[in-house]
Amino acid sequence: MAPEATGAPQATPGGARPDGAHGGLRLVCSGKVRELYDAGDGLLLMVASDRVSAFDVVMAEPIPDKGRVLTAMTSFWFGELGDVAPGSLVSADPAVIARLVPASDALGDVAGRAMLVRRAEMLPLECIVRGYLAGQAYAEYAARGTVHGTPLPSGLRLADRLPEPMFTPSTKAATGHDENIDFGRAVELVGAPAAETARDLCLAVYRQAAARVEEAGFVLADTKFELGWVDGRLTLCDEVVTPDSSRLWLAGDVVPGRPPPSFDKQPLRDWLDSQPWDKRPPPPPLPREVVEATSQRYVAAYERVTGNRLDDWYGARR
Repeated sequence: MAPEATGAPQATPGGARPDGAHGGLRLVCSGKVRELYDAGDGLLLMVASDRVSAFDVVMAEPIPDKGRVLTAMTSFWFGELGDVAPGSLVSADPAVIARLVPASDALGDVAGRAMLVRRAEMLPLECIVRGYLAGQAYAEYAARGTVHGTPLPSGLRLADRLPEPMFTPSTKAATGHDENIDFGRAVELVGAPAAETARDLCLAVYRQAAARVEEAGFVLADTKFELGWVDGRLTLCDEVVTPDSSRLWLAGDVVPGRPPPSFDKQPLRDWLDSQPWDKRPPPPPLPREVVEATSQRYVAAYERVTGNRLDDWYGARR
């Protein structure tokens, strides 16, 4: 992955962002949730922290086990989707990482939160696939009858299933917010071959992931993919179908015309919405019960979607 890609850890127990070099590992970038380190030999070490953001603001309190959930879920999906799209993951096994990247021990205990991935030349698009009408897509549709500039049939309601899944890309903004664009603009930015390959790959991945999620009693309303070139092939990078990159709904909660609760950090957002806060830093301190409820929601998402126990994943429960 290139420096544009987000990476993930919390190299300190409290979730603070690290800086500089760590035992010879150069910090490539630090995002809201992840850190990315240069592991040499065309490899990157991506470490997921327990940090959590809401309304584009990072909270002071970490969410226990969030980093392990994001890493375990991404590893699961790389395995599930390998027949549809190549993935950048080399290994999430701490023993393999320690052998291939001995300097990783300078990061402290990152077992279960670290993934060794192949470096990619990142596609400068956020590749979003929408299967249901929600979020920004619903707001645009309600105002203009379009989603990312594409006209849709009249009469659709919030949380309605779309006639077909839609590839709805956006630009990657270095600062500020990404800009939603139509497919024609994506072609202008990356060229027709890359845009068409990205669209077809993402739609195929979405359909397979949505079917798998449906078996677990969930709806994959929409999800964001990061793609990059590895050995000349567009490849899945970064996190894949996690609660942070996707809008997951319990199937029984979906009632068209009403906003279904998302199965992610919804307890955190609900509490913040109840506070006299202007959505700018610094955020209010989170009560313990909100932190615990949010952690439980992440763990439940992983276990219910994948059928695996988080206790069986690398690293210790926090």
